[in-house]
Amino acid sequence: MKLNPKTIKTIYHILTILSLVVCLAFFIYGIQTKLFYSEEALEAFLDPFGIWAPIFFILFQFVQVVFPIVPGGIGCLGGILIFGPIFGLVYNYIGICLGSLAAFYIAKKYGHTVLTLFFKEKLRNKYRSWVEHKQFPLLFGVAIFMPIAPDDFLCYLAGTTKMSFKKFTAIILIGKPLPIAIYSFGLELLFRYISSFVT
Repeated sequence: MKLNPKTIKTIYHILTILSLVVCLAFFIYGIQTKLFYSEEALEAFLDPFGIWAPIFFILFQFVQVVFPIVPGGIGCLGGILIFGPIFGLVYNYIGICLGSLAAFYIAKKYGHTVLTLFFKEKLRNKYRSWVEHKQFPLLFGVAIFMPIAPDDFLCYLAGTTKMSFKKFTAIILIGKPLPIAIYSFGLELLFRYISSFVT
């Protein structure tokens, strides 16, 4: 059975809601079990996964970029809370960069169809003029440095332009560390502040 775009969008929205519920449940679980505050509790949680824990997390970050069904900030926060500031940041960086490269490749292959399926028309229209802009690489590079930019969308959008994979990769690898760090540690501070009223 061939799924039409409307059906795919419906499935996408359902998965988005389910993913948000699962993430919220995990954070509540983490607060109640002291998972984010106790090294012993964290070690007990990660121990069954062994060396696969970082791999699973990197895969999660990769998937959430390619299929943006949950806000990227949730993964960034989770990485810091679960793996600590250093390894959490490294795993966030690896997963997000790999996902960004995959998103660019997918858009190169399937074009604007992917943008229509994953992103709202309002967002697409907002950046429509960027596609034909002669300075798109510069605009894209500046946006990637901004923690509040819609990075997942912009990576797909870049794939619909004439930008080369080499140039895109360079921008992503150089531009991602700072916004990921700001986003991750900023959300962690906010999370710690809010959870202090809950615990």
